[in-house]
Amino acid sequence: MNVIRLEDKFAQFTDQWNPRIIGELNDQHIKIARVQGEFIWHNHAQEDELFIVVKGQLLIDFRDGTTAEINPGELLVVPRGVDHRPHSQDETWIMMIEPRTTVNTGAVQSDRTRTNLEQL
Repeated sequence: MNVIRLEDKFAQFTDQWNPRIIGELNDQHIKIARVQGEFIWHNHAQEDELFIVVKGQLLIDFRDGTTAEINPGELLVVPRGVDHRPHSQDETWIMMIEPRTTVNTGAVQSDRTRTNLEQL
């Protein structure tokens, strides 16, 4: 059992929108990513998605025209099947806890789709 220091894990990479696995919990992956700019519209048909902001500010747009603002120390659960589009103006550090089978872009295939995640 090792303590995971988030700042040390984030220091191991600089690219964005490319989640890394930093731990596992009951068939769930604990992932971190640096993000900036706009991601793609997508949803996860089978899984809820949990976003925790470690540093910066994450905005998530929804098809109904609303936007959620998530700041450091805050989290948001996006229910399964809900279309959403994360984005941030400045670099933001996020953590996600989701089933091992969750693909970052849901069923949408794009240049941002990541299926073989690096484990830090």
